[in-house]
Amino acid sequence: MHALVHPADIQDRDGGVLVMATLFGLYPFLLKLFADGGYQGPAFQDGLRKVCRTLTVEIVRRSDQAKGFAVLPKRWIVERTIGWLNRCRRLAKDWECKSRKGRAFVLLASIRLMTRKLCQKTS
Repeated sequence: MHALVHPADIQDRDGGVLVMATLFGLYPFLLKLFADGGYQGPAFQDGLRKVCRTLTVEIVRRSDQAKGFAVLPKRWIVERTIGWLNRCRRLAKDWECKSRKGRAFVLLASIRLMTRKLCQKTS
């Protein structure tokens, strides 16, 4: 749906607000954001309130009772998608010198992924 490449000195929380600011201009009908524990806190919440007032944020937390690996359903969606995108050779390593080229390859890999998913035959 959307990608933004920013310098490495920007924290994920701050970069998340930048992504949401540009994403919700394109897709104002989105109502809920699932995020991991790194995005909790007042800085991210205040930044999102300024950008998009109608958005509800749900922080997906790890269970304290779980021992070892436990699948967190909403968080797994993001991790799985990152795994699929990293199957593309150009995205497996940071080879790009310009951020616009990196963004272009993320978008191309996403188009490839979506096309494959849409064209799959279901039994």
